[in-house]
Amino acid sequence: MVKGYLNKQIAAKLGISEQTIKNHVTSILRKLNANARTEAVVIAIKQGLISLD
Repeated sequence: MVKGYLNKQIAAKLGISEQTIKNHVTSILRKLNANARTEAVVIAIKQGLISLD
């Protein structure tokens, strides 16, 4: 998500289904209390959960 990949691209890179990615993204949004992927990324960076390196 940080790199702006689509669900389909993430699924291909990880070798799992696109539906599984959708489920994970939904879970991430819920856990971070975010309404969108971009917002989730910003929150995760601010909380030190991820970095842009």
